[in-house]
Formats: sequence, C-alpha cells, structure tokens
Amino acid sequence: MKILDEHSPVTEAVSAVGVIEAETARLTSLIGALTPHDGVFSQRVPGLHVSRYSRTNMDYVKTFYTPSLLVVSQGAKTITVGQNVYPFGRSQMLMFPVALPVSMKATDASPSEPFFGIRLELDPQRITELALKVYPKGLPPVRKRSTGYITDMDHSLVNAVTRLMECLHSPGDAELLAPLVIDEIMIRVLRSPIGVHAAEFGFADSGVQRVVKAISWIRDNYAQQMKVTDLAELVNMSESSFHEHFRTVTSMSPLQYQKALRLHEARRLMISGSMDVTTACQMAGYVSISQFSRDYSRFFGSPPKRDIARLRQPAQMPD
Repeated sequence: MKILDEHSPVTEAVSAVGVIEAETARLTSLIGALTPHDGVFSQRVPGLHVSRYSRTNMDYVKTFYTPSLLVVSQGAKTITVGQNVYPFGRSQMLMFPVALPVSMKATDASPSEPFFGIRLELDPQRITELALKVYPKGLPPVRKRSTGYITDMDHSLVNAVTRLMECLHSPGDAELLAPLVIDEIMIRVLRSPIGVHAAEFGFADSGVQRVVKAISWIRDNYAQQMKVTDLAELVNMSESSFHEHFRTVTSMSPLQYQKALRLHEARRLMISGSMDVTTACQMAGYVSISQFSRDYSRFFGSPPKRDIARLRQPAQMPD
C-alpha cells in the first residue's frame, strides 16, 4: 500500500476540496438565514440580492440583469442569453459584464435542499479602477468573447463571499466592511480565469467598452426612436463592426436589445408603480397598444395583465 505524503500534490488537492466544501456549507447556512422562504431578497448592501427556491422551474423566467456576478452555494441554475446557455451550480460563479435580458430557471432545488444563490451588481466605474491596478501593463490578449463567463471558485473567493454574507448580520459591518469585502471579491474575480473579461469592458480602447457605451445610451433613451448608424457613429465604429461586436457581447442586435429593454421596463413600471397597461406602453416608447400587447405576449409568454398578476404572487419575482 502506498502512503501519500501529507504535503503531496494529491493530498493537498483533496484537502483544498474539503476546505471549499466546508466554506460553501457555511455560506449556504448564512444565505438560508437571510431567506425565510422562497423568493429574492434585496439586502442592506446596495446591489446585493440573495435567493432561495425549493422547487425547480418547468419553464424559463425572463428578467433583466445589470452587470452582475452570480454565485451558487447549493443547487443549480441555468441562464440563457439568446442562443447561449449557461448551466452552473455549487461553488461556481457566472459573470455578465454588461446589462442583459436573460431567461433563467432553477434546475436543482428541493424542499430539503433548496437552491441558494447570490447576485452582486457590478459597479463599472469601480471595476475599471480595480482593473487598472490588477492589469497595470494592459490586458493580455482575449481569445474568445461571449455574453457570460463561468468558472469554479477557489477557496479564497468562497471565503470572501462568505465574509460578505457575515457582514449582513451586523448593520455596522454592512455599512463599513462590506464595501471593502466587495472590493476584495472583485480583485479576486479580476485575477481569476474569467478576470480579463471583467476588466475588458473598463478599458477605453476595447471594442467591448464601446458596446458598453452604446448599451448605456440605449438604456438612457430606450423610449426614443433609434438608428443603428447613429449608435455606431456615437462609439466611433463602422456600422458592420459595431453590429458584430454588439451581437458578440449581447447575443442580439441593437434593435432586438432595445425591444427587450422596452418590454422589461414596461413590466417593471406595471409591477413597481401599479401603472396600467396603456400608460406603461406609452412610457416604454410604443405608439400602438395592440402592437405592445402582441410583443409582450410573444416575449413573456402571456398578456400583460395576466403576467403582472402572476408576478405579484409570493416567490414569483425572478432573479
């Protein structure tokens, strides 16, 4: 029988896995304490949300993510953006560096072992500041771009996320320490296998950053009429190059993105502001209520009134 040395690579690897499992179990416990029932719970730290689901979804649920980092401590989830599919689970993270309309569903969840997840909204300005420190000599070559990026979390990253959750149990820690821990998390993400993709949208000369600028304009002016030629000129790109970069980063065309954003904004207005369908339609930039209802039903799977009534039920809000 061969006895492994306690310092051998195999032994150290097994030990590291055990440490990550223990840390992830602690993280799951902390999220569980913040989620008394199924649903999405926004925390006292701005941009931080935790979720719990005790059953899987038969159908995808559509929602809109700002630039976000998603972490799963228990269970599994699948998110789609256009034709891109991102399944991820325990001790993994998924990053979307730009704002995107997505479809999601929990694929591993039960009453005895619920799905527990975290979504941290990314601050582009802060990411840029940290990226310049992590990559002071500029970014290494980016081989392949996509809409989202998945990687396993190492112990240091799981530990940092766990400490962020611990901060939420103390108002003083949430106010004073949580921003520092979030900076640590982002530095570790920037140094991870997907870090260059997080950093890229903060560098002014990158094609991704130009798409980010165009997305920012669309989000600020989603109700206005839009010409792709004007957007391309705004970000100093040819129309063909802009189309290519935009589709790579978002998995859709600029006009498809604008339509999805309009529909999500109309939905948000009806849910949060108790706005009627006609007013929400007009606020979102639609002229025809019948066209709005057709687009809405095709996009979300049911007419506006029925969809909003369903979403107002407990544990139905997507995240």
